[in-house]
Amino acid sequence: MPTEPSVALVTLGCTRNEVDSEELAGRLQQQGWRLVADAADADVAVVNTCGFVEQAKKDSIDTLLEAGELKETGRTQAVVAVGCLAERYGADLAAELPEADAVLGFDSYADMSEHLRTILDGGSVTPHVPRDRRTLLPLAPAARPGAGAVSLPGHGQAPLSQVAPASGPPVLRARLGEAPWAPLKIASGCDRRCAFCAIPTFRGAFVSRQPDEILTEARWLAERGVRELFLVSENTTSYGKDLGDLTLLERLLPELAAVSGIERVRVSYLQPAEIRPSLLEVMAHTPGVVPYFDISFQHASGPLLRRMRRFGDRESFLGLLGQVRERLPEAGVRTNVIVGFPGETEEDVTELMSFLEQARLDVVGVFGYSDEDGTEAQQHAGKHPEHVIAERVNRVSAWVEELSAQRAADRIGQCVSVLVEEWDPETGEVSGRAEQQGPDVDGTTTLLAGGHLEVGDLVRAEVCDSAGVDLIARVLEGRQNGEDRTKAVTGAR
Repeated sequence: MPTEPSVALVTLGCTRNEVDSEELAGRLQQQGWRLVADAADADVAVVNTCGFVEQAKKDSIDTLLEAGELKETGRTQAVVAVGCLAERYGADLAAELPEADAVLGFDSYADMSEHLRTILDGGSVTPHVPRDRRTLLPLAPAARPGAGAVSLPGHGQAPLSQVAPASGPPVLRARLGEAPWAPLKIASGCDRRCAFCAIPTFRGAFVSRQPDEILTEARWLAERGVRELFLVSENTTSYGKDLGDLTLLERLLPELAAVSGIERVRVSYLQPAEIRPSLLEVMAHTPGVVPYFDISFQHASGPLLRRMRRFGDRESFLGLLGQVRERLPEAGVRTNVIVGFPGETEEDVTELMSFLEQARLDVVGVFGYSDEDGTEAQQHAGKHPEHVIAERVNRVSAWVEELSAQRAADRIGQCVSVLVEEWDPETGEVSGRAEQQGPDVDGTTTLLAGGHLEVGDLVRAEVCDSAGVDLIARVLEGRQNGEDRTKAVTGAR
């Protein structure tokens, strides 16, 4: 085996998984592994799987099978499954998927280098045995800090001997891309008990990261060219509750926005029942915190939401959006909804569609219900046939597509600040994201007459057209730096 074996991290699923992959990359790099981008060029392909919904599981298994084929055609000697699917199914997945040389859970991350070397040397690693990770920490959030060594991917946990920072706490992470934005994990796990969701069983109870760790990682990212921080967790509005201060996020946001080199801070995964007026005030009035609200509504029918073990209804959600827009009239809002949940009636669907029309949301992800192992809803009566769920998904998706396109068209004439993310040297086309557009899933903004711009520049532009959820904007000024950039972020408010 070469003295410096190579490894590729293949990441599926959400931005939280991206953080976990970069932490794994940092661990492996510190312990003598060479990181490569293409699994075909690596001695080991580590596939960070997603286990959220049925389609995500299928995509993860397909990727593992494709990686397994590289052992026959390329350099790759081993394929290892990690991430949520591996944590959730462990040994059962290993038995059904011999193409994977190992299936490792979160508790294996600290020893990943040793496991991979064992596999390359011809040995084997015992497959992960799943357990309900909610049971690993005390029920009371305040009792969780210091309650034991529980693996928390993306929290940068490592013995100090494994890293040699110049000063301050270590940052155990290696960037796997060059985008001018990066996800930054502020917490893991979830204490909510939504009837359709299995995430708490394999991600565990809610645990906040310490503010100083988050700020250290933010500075580290800024030093590596990151201009926008995308704060991620399973439930951002709960941040700080286990640290004894539920308003801790309100104090953390201004500190993150003040980090040298960071121009924008974006908050994600907000629970509507936990959004506080104080949080709205800080998000609305802190320079650098973008006017963007990723709110998890899931539906709008009150009775159905109770069946889902959720709070709220159409009127309360519209009231919350009214509070947001009272402070930030041009705020961007996105959400996800589930249709076809057991017991959902046609009246419930009508209520949802009425809410979506009134809510004027920028982006809506529409998901069809599917049974998830170990969830309460798996045992519910009133299940709908697959064709009924598919018809409702198609109907609501078509409605959402029309409404989202209209919402984008409503932005014509508005001034926005755009973070440049791509430049095509052949066509000269420059694109990025306005404040109202989150990474990957919320559309893009194409810039016209931008002159010479570079990835990472922040520019002011006027929206002159739209195409679906995408915006087309004419640059008003060239690139901006320092204080001017901060003004570009806040000037559109």
